[in-house]
Amino acid sequence: MLLVAFLLVSFQLSPTPAFSLPIRPDSDRHSPANQTLKPPQELHKLTSARAYLRKINKPSIKTIQAFSFSTIFLQTQTSPVFYRNVTFHPISREIFNTICEKVSENIRVERNISIRYSPDGDIIDCVLTHLQPAFDHPELKGKKPLDPPERPKSSNETKDRVAETFQLWTESGESCPDGTIPIRRTTENDILRASSIGRFARKPRRHVRRDSTGSGHEHAVVFVNGDQYYGAKASINVWTPRVTDQYEFSLSQIWVISGSFGNDLNTIEADAYQATGCYNLLCSGFVQTNNKIAIGAAISPRSSYNGRQFDIGLMVWKDPKHGHWWLEFGNGLLVGYWPAFLFSHLRSHASMIQFGGEIVNSRSSGYHTSTQMGSGHFAEEGFGKASYFRNLQVVDWDNNLLPLTNLHLLADHPNCYDIKQGRNGVWGTYFYYGGPGRNVRCP
Repeated sequence: MLLVAFLLVSFQLSPTPAFSLPIRPDSDRHSPANQTLKPPQELHKLTSARAYLRKINKPSIKTIQAFSFSTIFLQTQTSPVFYRNVTFHPISREIFNTICEKVSENIRVERNISIRYSPDGDIIDCVLTHLQPAFDHPELKGKKPLDPPERPKSSNETKDRVAETFQLWTESGESCPDGTIPIRRTTENDILRASSIGRFARKPRRHVRRDSTGSGHEHAVVFVNGDQYYGAKASINVWTPRVTDQYEFSLSQIWVISGSFGNDLNTIEADAYQATGCYNLLCSGFVQTNNKIAIGAAISPRSSYNGRQFDIGLMVWKDPKHGHWWLEFGNGLLVGYWPAFLFSHLRSHASMIQFGGEIVNSRSSGYHTSTQMGSGHFAEEGFGKASYFRNLQVVDWDNNLLPLTNLHLLADHPNCYDIKQGRNGVWGTYFYYGGPGRNVRCP
């Protein structure tokens, strides 16, 4: 699960909202050749997975499948030349095959070229808005998505000077028609990777409190508390952190929190990954209203060390009129909302806002994980090397965006992942954060 993807929300009483990382399309399904007999337990899981797929993959009126090249290998008679991590616009399989034919026609005899594409592009189904998973929820059956609310006001919004990212599948030029929403298709392999179908795509319960001693969760965050908050906003630098164990993750997100730090806690977690107790739209609750964003699909492009930087703007806020919590992506693109009935404490307001990174350290090899946070580099390296959040703001009772005051910093394992705050006239309140995990100071 390790490309940076998209965002959503979560809370620990009921569903947990969130946007997920892209999961690889199923490339080897329905391959009867060399098939071996499966033991009863595995056969039962496979049968259950296929039944679950029929339930969660909604009927579509259009399907968009995107492919991207991951590596080009060019070899001459005298020396090999490698061009790695070359990404092209997503294309159909037919266009891909045509390109390969044209390349073969124009290549000289003394050279061989091999172009390998990875299924980095997702399969996107355009599903009628009223058939999306949200409307499987008993309290939403028969209802329609709400009209957009009033957006929070800002008196001194800073101008973005860093390129924004968008989703890989949209670069093909294809789009979902009006009256539909794009949903990343779940595959058989996606489900079989989970320990159980019941746990598939469901966000693991984790302690929001930043004391992660004994839990395996480690953080580098900033937070504000002591007031009533009605939303939060930031731009998050997009990277592809390396995760070294299948039971670990690395994410960067905004936490909107209310309630007590026990079982009675509501959080909305907007990240470059996921939302609603489930990744993607697999659990009912979050109502998507936008036909341009596929929750869980890959974001492109991503930042590179000492290279060009990209970020995504995220904002979560409470509609002052109806009490629903809305999610905005990029420059004013409304994704959808969490109905007020999903929450208890957040029906009123949040009591804490947090921004930053989180990883899981499973110590599966007996020492600290090498799973990266952010770019995998420490905060002191700064722009182009360390990951950042910029333009941190909160929403007040009167639906105004305000700069943060009384900001607290916390890195609970600073030799592994750290954080450094700053402020200027362009980025407002910002911070760098992250790290490589295991190193000489983090054994």
